[in-house]
Amino acid sequence: MNTAFTDGRVFIGNGKVIEGATVLVENDKIASIQKTNKDLPDDTRIIPIGNDTLFPGFIDCHVHLVMDCSPDPLTSVSGQSDTITVIKSVNNAWQTLKGGVTTVRDMGGMNGIDLDLKQAIETGLIQGPRMRVAGKLICMTGGHGWPIGREADGPDDVRRAAREQIKAGADLIKLMATGGVLTPSVQPGSAQLTYEELKAGVEEAHKAEKKTGTHAMGSDGILNALKAGIDSIEHGIYLTDEIIAIMKEKHVFYIPTIAALFNIETNGVPAGIPAWAVEKSLAVAPHHRNSIKQAHKAGVPIAMGTDAGTPFNFHGKNRIEIPLLVRHGLSPMEALIAATKTASQVLGMENEIGTIEVQKKADLVLVKGNPIDDIDILFKPDVIVQVMKDGQLIEQIAE
Repeated sequence: MNTAFTDGRVFIGNGKVIEGATVLVENDKIASIQKTNKDLPDDTRIIPIGNDTLFPGFIDCHVHLVMDCSPDPLTSVSGQSDTITVIKSVNNAWQTLKGGVTTVRDMGGMNGIDLDLKQAIETGLIQGPRMRVAGKLICMTGGHGWPIGREADGPDDVRRAAREQIKAGADLIKLMATGGVLTPSVQPGSAQLTYEELKAGVEEAHKAEKKTGTHAMGSDGILNALKAGIDSIEHGIYLTDEIIAIMKEKHVFYIPTIAALFNIETNGVPAGIPAWAVEKSLAVAPHHRNSIKQAHKAGVPIAMGTDAGTPFNFHGKNRIEIPLLVRHGLSPMEALIAATKTASQVLGMENEIGTIEVQKKADLVLVKGNPIDDIDILFKPDVIVQVMKDGQLIEQIAE
């Protein structure tokens, strides 16, 4: 059945908004975008846009579907059976799709669960967002994320670890350049994998035509990753003028994952988050805010990523990252582009998704009201009206 979203506001994703437009979907592709709803095929299902806004499917460039958003998710996931993790992950994927996110980049799974989850979604066994997966994150022994990671020491071991992920079916390689907030006894600002180790991992990924991303909070680790040829910086707490200049020159994407620190700060120790994690989060937050504002001012490409799965950073609520980006200096239009077009570029999928254009995949989200004028509407729980992925409404998918 064909579907037409008719007579309303359409956010194209490239900075353009068309009023009174109709978007026709045939099979799994966008067939036309026009200023009239006349001459639609007879069997077309009509969905009036009304006073709402039609967006491309939102894209989250940094999630962990194996993590359960509990107060200490690394301890939780590493202490439970794979069976329980799978059950939780299936629900996390479904909640993500219902929340308007039609594509995710999973930045660290466990025991191949993320790879199998992707396959199950692609074959229609379960329902969830389109996935690009990193497999196991690669960290130094005892480094940030080690409970779910592949520990590796020395360039040769990192090279082997990258090859293992590629062999298993990973779409990208994630390397841990610094410490972080949610692993005890490591500091966010400290460098971890060395330049030589990072370079080995990046080389293996790029040889296989895979992209790379790095967990990188501290300045030294970020610089190591940039010199190694990394494709995206995740978190980026302590950016410097030198780092920002390199990122802009090399067009390295910045995924700040504001929601991760926001939810730790908002919930804190009373909600059960370990005190050491809250202390680290509060310590780095002012530096993070400044880094985002400076990177945006300089023109570094910024994309949406939430780190969903971290404490109280719920799958399906990913869209709160968009107004959080606005609070950190982006305009509403820029933040919405970060969640659509720019995010598709991070994944290398800009020819398929990220904007509403003819012959692109019919990933569409109908949102209440007009977030361009009232970006904080995306904080509301019932803001998503309709979600379509690959030409199918999720109510059809669920049948």
